[in-house]
Amino acid sequence: MCDPSHRVARLCTACCFLICAWFMVAGSLALAEPTGNDVLSTAIAGPLAGVDEVVFAMRQRGQDPHWYANFGYWCPDPSKKMYADGGRLCRLNLRTGELKLLIDDPEGGVRDPQVHYDGKKILFSYRRGGQPFFHLYEINVDGTGLRQLTEGDFDDIEPTYLPDGDIIFCSSRCRRYVNCWYTHVATLHRCDANGQHIRMVSSNNDHDNTPWVLPDGRILYMRWEYVDRSQVHFHHLWTINPDGTSQMVYYGNEKGGIAMLDAKPIPGTEKIVASFSPGHGVNEHLGYVTVVDPRGGPDVESTARQVSRGGRMFRDPYAVSEACFLVADGQGVYVMDGDGDLATVYKHRKEDGSLEPHEPQPVRARPREPVIPSRVDPTKETGELVLADVTAGRNMTGVERGEIKKLLVLEQLPEPVHFSGGMEPLTMGGSFTLARILGTVPVEPDGSAYMELPAMRSLFFVALDKDDLAVKRMQSFVTLQPGERTSCIGCHEQRTRTTSFERHAMSALSRAPSRIEPITDAPDVLDFPRDIQPILDAHCVSCHHPDRREGDVELVGDHAPAYSIAYATLFERGLVADGRNQPYGNRAPRTIGSSASRLLKLMDGSHHGARPSERERKVVRLWIESSAPYPGTYAALGCGMYYPTPWPARLLEKRCGECHGDKQQDGKPERKAFRFGRRSYESLVNLTHPDKSLLLRAPLNAEHGGLSACSRAVFADKSDADYGKLLAGIRAAADQLKTHKRFDMPGFVPNEHYLREMRRYGILGTNDDERQNVDYYALDRAYWQTFWYRPQSKPVDGLRR
Repeated sequence: MCDPSHRVARLCTACCFLICAWFMVAGSLALAEPTGNDVLSTAIAGPLAGVDEVVFAMRQRGQDPHWYANFGYWCPDPSKKMYADGGRLCRLNLRTGELKLLIDDPEGGVRDPQVHYDGKKILFSYRRGGQPFFHLYEINVDGTGLRQLTEGDFDDIEPTYLPDGDIIFCSSRCRRYVNCWYTHVATLHRCDANGQHIRMVSSNNDHDNTPWVLPDGRILYMRWEYVDRSQVHFHHLWTINPDGTSQMVYYGNEKGGIAMLDAKPIPGTEKIVASFSPGHGVNEHLGYVTVVDPRGGPDVESTARQVSRGGRMFRDPYAVSEACFLVADGQGVYVMDGDGDLATVYKHRKEDGSLEPHEPQPVRARPREPVIPSRVDPTKETGELVLADVTAGRNMTGVERGEIKKLLVLEQLPEPVHFSGGMEPLTMGGSFTLARILGTVPVEPDGSAYMELPAMRSLFFVALDKDDLAVKRMQSFVTLQPGERTSCIGCHEQRTRTTSFERHAMSALSRAPSRIEPITDAPDVLDFPRDIQPILDAHCVSCHHPDRREGDVELVGDHAPAYSIAYATLFERGLVADGRNQPYGNRAPRTIGSSASRLLKLMDGSHHGARPSERERKVVRLWIESSAPYPGTYAALGCGMYYPTPWPARLLEKRCGECHGDKQQDGKPERKAFRFGRRSYESLVNLTHPDKSLLLRAPLNAEHGGLSACSRAVFADKSDADYGKLLAGIRAAADQLKTHKRFDMPGFVPNEHYLREMRRYGILGTNDDERQNVDYYALDRAYWQTFWYRPQSKPVDGLRR
């Protein structure tokens, strides 16, 4: 069984920075209170002239430093909650300072209030004292008429009223976890005014946040994604229609490094205001109050203007006008003018204790936005997508029309659980998610394509040439609603540009939409030990095994500490270009994927006659296009990883640092420099045959079984005490692996957290025998299939109105 005590719980550098930044922010809350009588009097005489009161929530700061981890529980320890007790819903008179508590629950939680269009009701998320989940509630502004709208064993947060009377909100009903952390995900859902007819609107693998209605009726929200990109850089603004159709980037998706949260329109303008939370985002949505003018397009950085000043961060900006914002931080609620000057309208009191203000907004009526008619057809299980010209777009230099012959269609698969904190051992520094290969659709000679795609899936495309090699990857995803018909101009096209239809009639539209052609002679979810290693065994291992290391390469399937020797070698030697986890998107053509991967070139017969069959090359190619995973199951996360303990960093530095340390003679290493951490040595440690470990054999005298890979014998023979220490450590790790197993070993039992969540979702029963005999590949597939859209026999409220 996988031993959770050996899981990898690693924080990336960006996340460590966030933790430090969080404590710095918490300490800065004691800054001198700003004065702003002029700001307040100007606002009350102007933008706030018709506003007597504001409403806001109060709650405790969450214990997790991440901006999204403020509901649900910690996966490795479900008793650890992501929230703290204590919640209030407050109504404050701006002129008298009188504070009324509409909800005061010392053991509960209150968040995300929004005032109704008529100014008489408040919609909010509430966790009653003693209860574990947030649900949607509504209350009259005078504190009467509290009623619960949603229920169930999931969290419903961040609701907003829709102009047709329905509600859109974020919910953990999506049953998935953050792909790089231990906490639940919430995605966009919709329900009617009574909390009924709930349906998922977004198929995102990671968070959607803070939806709000724009003046034209679309929904503005933050979408976090990382298809072929860094997990900590891309959480920007998108729009959809209230029915989930017309998904479109709004601002910022080409530039990483800011979490754009709590965005709302500025009345009387086309601009919006948001909290630009720096880096990967700061706890409780703290950030810089920023105004964005979208008319310049989604990628023009100069159209974003920071309003707040002095490095101080706020949360939950609400625009009364372009020169008047309501904002909050841990010490109070403020009016901020267009120059960033502040006036305090509510100051944190001693009796508030550790409760902090959130989400201030005026109590007043406001106009309804126009209702966008739904284009969803619940009787359909697919949607249709038209691509005008695959060669049109940014960073497509050198791609000629007609060069791209088809699109490979892949599905990004949600994670049912996450308890490792990283991607290990899913990939080696690459993707955090598995991808499922659905098949291909043709591209016409003029670059157009017309395709029918499954609804409610996170789909992405790889453009293929005549040899089925990757020309360009999407590095994002698209979701179609049932019956939706939509289009895009090209590949990574500028959203502010159109194609010339005078010269481009799109020949794909002269026929019915192409259905996806499945690839029947390859698995749809690839697994390296099961699908790729046998190909290497048949064609490569005879020359690349521990006792015949041609080119200093081993491609055996023996277990390394977290991966296999072959898998680690392929990535350490740069033989696979799978779209690494990088802080940018939109790579140049043929720079990632199959066309950039040397492994395929080495399999074309030119490398010492190694020539796998066409089917075998196809399997390898598809494995690369599907992000080159090690396991083909999420049950493997955080399991079966064992390093020599304690890791002998000082021993290695002492005995090997002369050649492999940071300092090298004449600036040139003998082989390569190592930073004597355990991850530098993945392919050098063999847990299947410890004495075959390159870490032992390379520095060992050849007369005693060494490889003479070093310029001098570091270990004269096996009696060297340091050799013995290294071997003992490797054998100890090998014994742990034999006891606790890895996903590709007989007797492997998934981690308790994986099994717990699969039971919670109703995918796995509670029978103990079932636990011991579970087919985790089939279990993953059954979980994914619960999200496949099933057509309805008739329209349902919220789908077609």
